Amino acid sequence: MDVKETCTFADYFVLCNGESGRQINAIAEEVEKALKKEGVRPIHREGTADSGWVLLDYGDVIVHVFAPFERELYKLEELWSAARTVVRIQ
Repeated sequence: MDVKETCTFADYFVLCNGESGRQINAIAEEVEKALKKEGVRPIHREGTADSGWVLLDYGDVIVHVFAPFERELYKLEELWSAARTVVRIQ
């Protein structure tokens, strides 16, 4: 999501689901690994797979890895509905 017109602390949100705690961890770890290869490290990491939400803060880009229940509960797409969807993969 392109949130730069509606958000003061980031330009983009990346939202994705993992179907299990193991998959949530794997997604978050792979994002960190791939970006580390490019010399990019997160400013902050918050949450755990057990909580159903892992957040990776890269400054202008914030990656949210959700369990399905938590994604439905927090409804970030609705909360930030003024943001433009850049890419949607289902």
